[in-house]
Amino acid sequence: MYRDITRLQSIFSGRNQEKNGPPQKDFEVWIYRDNKVQEYQDQYLEKLNVLLDDRSVIRIEDGFFDAEKQQFTYEINGTPEAIGLRDPMMTGSKVFRDWFEDAGKVLDERNVECGSFKFGVYVFDFDFSDKVPVKYRLDKLDKKIIREHRIYLYRDGIRVYPYGESHDDWLRIDAYRGTIAAGHFLSNDQVVGFVNITQKGNPKLKDKTNREGLIEEGNATEDFIVLLQSFLAFIRKGPYARYRQDIKVKKDYDIFRTEQVPKEFDKLRDAAGSDKKVQALITRVEKAYKAERSYLTRRAEMTEELAGVGLSVETASHDIMGIMSKVFVNIDGIIKDLMAADEIDKEELLKELQSTRGGMSFIEAQLKDIQLLFTSSKQRRKKLRVKEIIDKVERIYRRLLKKESITLSTKTIGSPLIAKSTDAVLLQLLLNLFDNSVYWLKQTTISDKSIEILLDGRKGQMIFSDNGPGVHKDDAPYIFEPFYSDKGEDGRGLGLYIARQLLERNEYSIELAELKADTILPGANFVVNFVGEDKQ
Repeated sequence: MYRDITRLQSIFSGRNQEKNGPPQKDFEVWIYRDNKVQEYQDQYLEKLNVLLDDRSVIRIEDGFFDAEKQQFTYEINGTPEAIGLRDPMMTGSKVFRDWFEDAGKVLDERNVECGSFKFGVYVFDFDFSDKVPVKYRLDKLDKKIIREHRIYLYRDGIRVYPYGESHDDWLRIDAYRGTIAAGHFLSNDQVVGFVNITQKGNPKLKDKTNREGLIEEGNATEDFIVLLQSFLAFIRKGPYARYRQDIKVKKDYDIFRTEQVPKEFDKLRDAAGSDKKVQALITRVEKAYKAERSYLTRRAEMTEELAGVGLSVETASHDIMGIMSKVFVNIDGIIKDLMAADEIDKEELLKELQSTRGGMSFIEAQLKDIQLLFTSSKQRRKKLRVKEIIDKVERIYRRLLKKESITLSTKTIGSPLIAKSTDAVLLQLLLNLFDNSVYWLKQTTISDKSIEILLDGRKGQMIFSDNGPGVHKDDAPYIFEPFYSDKGEDGRGLGLYIARQLLERNEYSIELAELKADTILPGANFVVNFVGEDKQ
């Protein structure tokens, strides 16, 4: 009875007080026993808030859906983010397509009718295995408290029943998990949250006469529900999927790093004792394991040499195709003029030919830069100016940098920075660093996106820096490991790993900056040392 009564007012109203100021309370509920107020609420909410702050894997706070802009803005684990309704991660959801049609075709004809609203969502990991990181693990009592809550709906601070009850599935999540795919949606059990609407801002979201939910008529209520369903599906397929993948990759890496397999062979030998047949079998299996590992390592090294080619071609092809289109237009124009005119205007023809040659020259330069990536037995290490390789990569990324409004600046200290290497190694290093920074800067909403490169000829060092979200401390130990990616399902997780491997073969190194002196911009800062270990 106590919980039912107190849930009339928002159980989330006291959160984020420092950021948002004191919560607005239209009313409060107290329970007295023998003229003494009972502090059940404070104790109960304290436990819930500890779980929301310390045990939730994903914290979506300060969420706001702007109906005019058709965009969600929010903070995810403290980092500001935004996603529009036309984003493929939204339009790709089946629930979104079923209501708004493919690519949001319905939104071309009308705007969403539910109005703007605020929200917050906290996602937990209910896995029972020891794979869950210690800080996110839940005991039975924790899970019991979380299961008592769902996503609440409040209008002007007053709860709309029965939304938020443990038995209520007003967002149809459990229904969709059963009919579409469980992996596309978060379970109701693992999500706690709220949505705040107002009478003034959401007039088309009407309460039933008994205040037991919203009236399902017209488009407004269905728009509202589908928007929330689609956003939760995005969280499941994006941030939460990355979290689960990271657990798997980190566990696999920890097995490799701590050499658990060789240790298991030692345990088997101890268990086998003096049994010669078993000991011989263990030895054969261990040899086969080492041979297979050696073979896979050699194949990985060969693959690494070519891994940057696809990235550079993908990036440069847009510019090449654009210039080629212009070249063809020029050639077609020349042919047309030659066929139609009795006399040729030599000056005009010369201009067209010069323009065509300029286009072809640009294409040649781009292809030469890409060609340097291909390995060759003839390539030998030589002294290269790092700034010249940066200029080549900048040309490849020029269109993308301009499109994303990213400013690039390169500063030099002392004499020019020289690296004894091959063009292919330096190009792959810089392509991967550029690709990493551009990807994360695209995810931010800041207006002054920047990449800054410092070339220190005195130290033989390069610092590659951006003002994106940076590297989370939990990810830092793993970012140079193969197949570890924090870019979601599209990330292959090889870029930084390959960069380190190629540098180490040249006795160079790359590290995430740890010292304040090596930090230029507030995002990710990578320190590349072009001084061999034997010379340090």
